[in-house]
Amino acid sequence: MTLMIPSQGELVVLTTTSGREEAERLVKTLVEENLVACGNIVGPVTSIYRWKGALCTDPEHMVILKTRKDRLEEMSARLKGLHSYECPEILVLPVEAGFEAYMRWLRENTSKGTP
Repeated sequence: MTLMIPSQGELVVLTTTSGREEAERLVKTLVEENLVACGNIVGPVTSIYRWKGALCTDPEHMVILKTRKDRLEEMSARLKGLHSYECPEILVLPVEAGFEAYMRWLRENTSKGTP
């Protein structure tokens, strides 16, 4: 039984939101539109960053999205359009390998026309 298979372009995308409501709205929309197979919402987390010259400390929710390389451009454009931030975090991490059944599920649920 094969437990791990090489990636065929699967990706993990990270973003943060101002709150849980926004995170849930973003994930639900992206899943409904088959742009991501799944999104995990973690938080609240504390983010410390510099914005427009000021040091900021804010509560945020981390969102972990699973998608495919061939859906990335459309997904990231949609995410940016839905997001409340002027400059949303959109970080893309490649998946090198994963559990075969999960990888198949991810690909199936990010296909155009999936119900």
